[in-house]
Amino acid sequence: MTQFHLAQLNIARAVDDMASETLAPFVALLDEINSLAERSPGFVWRLKDETGNATALSFDGDQRIIVNMSVWQDIAPLADFVYKSAHTGVMARRREWFEVMKQAYHVLWWIEAGTEPTLEQAQKKLNRLQSHGPSQQAFTFKAPFLKPLATLVQ
Repeated sequence: MTQFHLAQLNIARAVDDMASETLAPFVALLDEINSLAERSPGFVWRLKDETGNATALSFDGDQRIIVNMSVWQDIAPLADFVYKSAHTGVMARRREWFEVMKQAYHVLWWIEAGTEPTLEQAQKKLNRLQSHGPSQQAFTFKAPFLKPLATLVQ
């Protein structure tokens, strides 16, 4: 029987270069918020490079798009982190640092426990959500899909 975890991707297009004075307050919060995520109940994994975050990783060929990708045991712990922790203060200021996105910029999907999603897989999930709307394969907090109960190994 296969167990499942929740993968999430969110992207944002910075209003300026990450080294700019405009984004300095955001950059100053990264370590604190990433550490909070890692200590949060239900946290499993997050994408990071040698600096400890993922802001330098390229997404869709646009250097101003930053990416956040993580894995959680279920939807509720991720929602608690996003909406009921110090993370909410960062979200409240996002318009200072990031452009308003015209398409979906956040996607959730179920993965086999013990696996790590790739940026390529995440981009496909986001594209699917943008093209087809929420489904079992790619969904949002507002339109969630339940965790699969099990898959028999054949």
